[in-house]
Amino acid sequence: MSVKTELEVAGRKVLVSRLDKVFYPETGFTKGDLINYYVRISPVLLPHLKDRALTLKRYPNGVGGEFFYEKKCPSHRPDWVMTRAIRRESKDDFIDFCVINDLPSLVWTSNLADVELHTSLALARKPERPTMMVFDLDPGPPADIVACSQVGIWLRDLLTSVGLQCFPKTSGSKGLQIYVPLNTASTFDATKAFAHTLAQKMEREHPEEIVSRMLKKLRTGKVLIDWSQNDDHKTTVCVYSLRAKDHPTVSTPVTWDEVQACLDKKDPEVLSFESDEVIKRMDERGDLFAPVLTLKQKLPKVEVLGT
Repeated sequence: MSVKTELEVAGRKVLVSRLDKVFYPETGFTKGDLINYYVRISPVLLPHLKDRALTLKRYPNGVGGEFFYEKKCPSHRPDWVMTRAIRRESKDDFIDFCVINDLPSLVWTSNLADVELHTSLALARKPERPTMMVFDLDPGPPADIVACSQVGIWLRDLLTSVGLQCFPKTSGSKGLQIYVPLNTASTFDATKAFAHTLAQKMEREHPEEIVSRMLKKLRTGKVLIDWSQNDDHKTTVCVYSLRAKDHPTVSTPVTWDEVQACLDKKDPEVLSFESDEVIKRMDERGDLFAPVLTLKQKLPKVEVLGT
């Protein structure tokens, strides 16, 4: 029987258990460390979780064990954990998703071994309206995040040429993700079509480095520009989320200078950050991803990309 501890978190009582259980065997990072990380990073994390449907990715026995995704917010949740009913894909019924708007709710999900936080690109109250567009740069070995850095810079330059600012973050795994804030009226049909056309254009311009099709046989040594994440029923890993890798790496916002440095040095470690490093970066730099929440940009018509 696991021993439960009651924590006082922002005026609420949250039960946690088995805090000494090792979640990352290679480093000894425990469940308590996981909860502590999410508490410490919460000032910059919570704004990116706010009002978004959360899909939990739970690792009850740590990152080396089995995991499962959980869209429906657990029925045993405290009554203060917010939920939002969103229509299930291709069906007429709804799923009650967790919506994590405060620290007690974040601690509660962390205690469920929710190592990774996966969020919608839309707010839960308007699930058909993306507030951002995303490009997931996924390297096919032997390509790595150095190759992603080059593709990311090409992508940034193309987006800049059509009047769009974008912001990079690491996936926390092996790739790079480029976010384009919109925060104006748009649709997933529009963002998906734009992202797809852009990815195809870049593949034509850089056929030796880039692929836009999902077939694994095409991806060896190239970077997949995954445009398909721009979908109302898909999620992306939230900025500042831990990842279930050998070490407690984090999906970390970075500057374009850092992306350029990774490319110049040809060193993947330039863009690899673990939990302690990310806390330090937050203390020194604040939230590099804050503009994604506030910058208003109108998605151009896909025709601006030409052929």
